[in-house]
Amino acid sequence: MKQWYIHFKNSIVMKIGVLISGCGVYDGAEIQEVVLTLLAIKEIGAHAVCIGLNESQHHVINHLNGEEMNEQRNMLVEAARITRGKVVDISEVEPSDIDGLVIPGGFGSAKNFTDWAFKGADSSIHPKVKLMLVNLVNIGKPIAALCVSPVVVAKGLEDSNLRVRMTIGTDKESSPYIIPEFVTGLESVGAEMVMKTIREIEVDEANKIITAPCYMMDADIVEVRKNIRKAIESLRDLIE
Repeated sequence: MKQWYIHFKNSIVMKIGVLISGCGVYDGAEIQEVVLTLLAIKEIGAHAVCIGLNESQHHVINHLNGEEMNEQRNMLVEAARITRGKVVDISEVEPSDIDGLVIPGGFGSAKNFTDWAFKGADSSIHPKVKLMLVNLVNIGKPIAALCVSPVVVAKGLEDSNLRVRMTIGTDKESSPYIIPEFVTGLESVGAEMVMKTIREIEVDEANKIITAPCYMMDADIVEVRKNIRKAIESLRDLIE
């Protein structure tokens, strides 16, 4: 185990896990959302414990032209690009090691952690991701899901008796995605969905789940930064 992680693990400072699905919005984690999450965690006086999967991502997309590339990339290696090398394999993290978890958005949540991008509500979730989510929920630790990542939480808790209240945005303001389709799919797997703008977040205090629309809406980086900061502050409040 890396020395920096041992330092975080033994620290009395609040430790917030950040689960990263790769590097790049179209095939991994949304980079701006990850960076703004790490910034917000630092600003509230907590430590970020960056977490990834040491496995190949679904595919690689050329972010300049949107075309699929004939190569393979590892999610953990790609996540390390954003975190300056400070990232640990999900298999090394116990629920007791962190006080809460954030899942930034990006298509990696719907291609690598789940296959929602291809199968919608009939998709499956990576067993290691599911195990982490279920274990955290079972011991009452909060989870914040940003952007499209509510699909990860929904699939992780699909076969539980929980009805988690979440948002993935609103159809009352501009979005690059078809919000009602996501809402219908998420409701079909047991979530209670509410419409929220980029200026709002949803906090399910009973289940300790926080969701924020972020780049599911047509938003600029300042709006997304504020949205993420609200989510992280609410996560802190649920931890405390």
